[in-house]
Amino acid sequence: MTRLKPMQNDHDEERAGQPRLQIRNRDLRDDQQEYLQGIEVCIQHLQDQLWILNKRIHDNPELAFEEHRAHDALTGFMRQHKEWKVTPSAYGLKTAWIAEFNSGDDGPVVSFNAEMDALPNLGHACGHNLIATASVAAGLATAEMIKQHSLPGRVIIFGTPGEEDIGGGKIQLLKAGAYKDVDISLISHPGILNNSPRVRTTAFARIEAEYFGRAAHAANSPWLGINALDALVIAYNSVSVLRQQTMSTDVIGMSITNGGAAPNIIHAYAAGVCVLRAASASRLLRLQDKVSACFRAGAEATGARLELKITPGYADHVPNLVLASSYTKYWNALPNIPDPPIPPGEQLTFVKASTDQGNISYAMPSVNASFAIPAGPLKGQPHSPDFERSSATKEAFGRALRVGMALAGTAVDVLATPGLLKEVKAQWRRDMEEAGVKPSGV
Repeated sequence: MTRLKPMQNDHDEERAGQPRLQIRNRDLRDDQQEYLQGIEVCIQHLQDQLWILNKRIHDNPELAFEEHRAHDALTGFMRQHKEWKVTPSAYGLKTAWIAEFNSGDDGPVVSFNAEMDALPNLGHACGHNLIATASVAAGLATAEMIKQHSLPGRVIIFGTPGEEDIGGGKIQLLKAGAYKDVDISLISHPGILNNSPRVRTTAFARIEAEYFGRAAHAANSPWLGINALDALVIAYNSVSVLRQQTMSTDVIGMSITNGGAAPNIIHAYAAGVCVLRAASASRLLRLQDKVSACFRAGAEATGARLELKITPGYADHVPNLVLASSYTKYWNALPNIPDPPIPPGEQLTFVKASTDQGNISYAMPSVNASFAIPAGPLKGQPHSPDFERSSATKEAFGRALRVGMALAGTAVDVLATPGLLKEVKAQWRRDMEEAGVKPSGV
């Protein structure tokens, strides 16, 4: 097969991490080898355009739900592919978008999520430019395999805004019914530590507490007052004591956002914020109840009135092991497997971070594949200036394209392998039952 000319690095004549296909994994069937070869050719054909798109997103960072330039760049790019139906500003979200390819024949509906938002003062230090690139590449390659092999089904790419904000674009799209007919959801996330499709993230929530007391002069008539700051301090200390009985995977962070007024008065108002993380959504609820009790204790001890605002964050991500197995086969079939290797067997990769893809994993089978890009000189992980620079390199872009190939292979497996989707959904139901959630809709 004729090979396309690879992109050149800005600094030398080496390839930008683009894999040259040499089937290495004997677990692939003949048809899967053919799919992977076609996927590679498709993505290599698109690589120059994808690089321009990737760079445009990286170099023009936009905050959550303000990704207007990224939205326009991505929808404009998808409109160049005439067989795709592109919907901008989807489901009432200005920067959400949907691109759909329909084979015309009933079959599985596979989807990819493309994140776009950046971080305040840090730009694309979470590498969402790479996430979007990998998902767009995977979606286009999957559609190409549908055409070449007459596969039934549909491919949908969701442009999902606001992952870095507690509002979560995926959650809003999910509630609006955007994923109603979708069978599986695939996405990836860059870092420097892991290559793994079996990623477990943490669940998190935010608790805001306000105490309302009664002001009084601290010297003349303190007995007339109700000290809101005392209530908050009692709550703070109660949370600190609670940590002795929490699990190793629990994280409680707390700050005092309003510590009262002048020091010579009984404080009429005080406020604080607490952020909770836990290994699962069910564990998070239990932790949330315990911390809320600490806040109530402060009110009970002082007589201050308490107002609690609990904002649900993101659920933990539950990876689908059947989909992860497919991803692993395709990842390992590509040459020059980067370090570190994907962990063996069904070993999970635990990540302290949270993502709204976790909520998607509670609604349908999901993979959120972690991939390691070459680290910067400071070995900075995501949400650091060092990682922002790393996510701009052609080496990182090359890793994203490799991920796109593995994601596309996974999607094509679901479309082409009889009975596989049934197996994927059966695994998802088992996972949900283990998590204490009644499966529905899949």
